[in-house]
Amino acid sequence: MIVGIILVFVMFGSVFGVIVNSFGQDKDKKDVEYNGIEFVEQNGFWFASRGNFNFVFRNNPEQVEEIDSELNYFNSYEGKPLYVYSEDDEAEVEILRNFFYENQIVQRVQPACLNESADIFNKTSECDADFPVKNCENNFIIIREDNNTEIVQNKNCVFIQGQKENLTKTTDEFLFNVFGIRV
Repeated sequence: MIVGIILVFVMFGSVFGVIVNSFGQDKDKKDVEYNGIEFVEQNGFWFASRGNFNFVFRNNPEQVEEIDSELNYFNSYEGKPLYVYSEDDEAEVEILRNFFYENQIVQRVQPACLNESADIFNKTSECDADFPVKNCENNFIIIREDNNTEIVQNKNCVFIQGQKENLTKTTDEFLFNVFGIRV
């Protein structure tokens, strides 16, 4: 009889614990709706879907300052190689994750150096001699540290620049625009 009472007590305690725990999980779950797209936060990343595409960002659109820029949409990258030069690993991963790993939009991603004559900011970049040298005829994303925050499209080159601590946010702003999340 004592064992039966203990089992009943444990069962009620377990049910009560599950109910209380489920209330706490709903509070911690963060969702943001932006332009009809739901962003769900999980493990420090924001997940969103639009059409057949799934996106993973470090920031949601409400956490990122809007930057006025005219950019080509993602379909101009489809099925073509994408060249990337980046001075920030985390910002580069944002590009790779959304253009290649999650969605396979581009054919491949390859590090590259920008031809000096194609650089609209006339900045020299430290670049590995083994990387190919490309110009703005190629799909090329250049991510740089700078005191000025800008996203500029020149032909097929996109220059993303900003302060080191904000480069991932600036890169997310670029992605929000390219994928039509920000209109």
